[in-house]
Amino acid sequence: MSSHSPILDAFDPFAAPLVQYLRRHPKRIVFPDGNDPRILRVAAELVRLEAVAPILLGRRAEIQELARKLKVNLDFIGVLDPEQSADFTLFCERYRKIGRYRKVKITDPGEVMAKPAYYGAMMLQYGYADGLVGGNLTLPAAFYRALFHMLKRLPGLDSAGSCLPVILPQRPDLGTRGVLFLADCAVIPAPTVSQLAMLAVETARVAGSLMNETPRVAMISYSTRGSTLDAATQRVMAATGLARDRARQEFLNMEIDGEMEIDTALDPGASARKAPHSPIAGRANVLIFPGLAAAASAARLLEIAAGAELCGHLILGLARPAAGVSRVATERTILRAALATAMRSVAYREVIERE
Repeated sequence: MSSHSPILDAFDPFAAPLVQYLRRHPKRIVFPDGNDPRILRVAAELVRLEAVAPILLGRRAEIQELARKLKVNLDFIGVLDPEQSADFTLFCERYRKIGRYRKVKITDPGEVMAKPAYYGAMMLQYGYADGLVGGNLTLPAAFYRALFHMLKRLPGLDSAGSCLPVILPQRPDLGTRGVLFLADCAVIPAPTVSQLAMLAVETARVAGSLMNETPRVAMISYSTRGSTLDAATQRVMAATGLARDRARQEFLNMEIDGEMEIDTALDPGASARKAPHSPIAGRANVLIFPGLAAAASAARLLEIAAGAELCGHLILGLARPAAGVSRVATERTILRAALATAMRSVAYREVIERE
């Protein structure tokens, strides 16, 4: 990665390896909320890095005027107005078919397809793009509703979730070169045992593919190895066993341990005292929390107290890769989310070919 990047550092532990790979295998990423100065600057940087072909949705005249004001060259940035696109009628018909198949009441397909999040998700589902990054101008509930309504689930999964890569620049000793993956910080408020197991396995898949290192998954609780026995800790224990079984059945290269407290997961000294035979030995790089409140609070605490940098919520359980970013996301967060989504699309090729 060039040291002159206006957004990323030259040796970004998360993004730099992704850029190097994607330069050889560039992917198309659609941004539903394209009329955002952050998105335009990120799109320009993705083009400069030669890693991603960005597609911006929105009114063409508005995006062109914004690009002029920001002095962003649109030569290699796709701009698409959903209502004026050649595929708008086709997408409306496909939306009707989705409604009939799922036995959902359809009101006005044109009104739905005019919404950028739905149009972008339709592009992704039918191969017009390789990944999607949105939420920067949209309420989270509306953005995720579009994804979950339009995109198919991965085979064998009945729910979707998310994971959040977190970079700790001052603590390269934690996780993988200072990168931790937390779940679920955005989608499932109170995961069931089955959902916790799904989050563990799917987050580990993402961590392994993005960081090129064996995932070491810690199932987080306020108890370690049964030091407190109640319904909450037993739920995490059950999820740990279920996740291990699934990983074993699918011959996945990952270590999963729990239930355990956060110090046991990250501090080798604490692990030596509380869980001396743990396979992750205080070196976890994936943290699965028992609920969204705990996971999201941990992410914000790391951000505020430890200078952590967030990389966007990577959606799990869908047959196409997508990521959600908050309305206050920095350009760096959006750029990392786009690179991670593009990289994930490589692994999704096998799923697409099976459909």
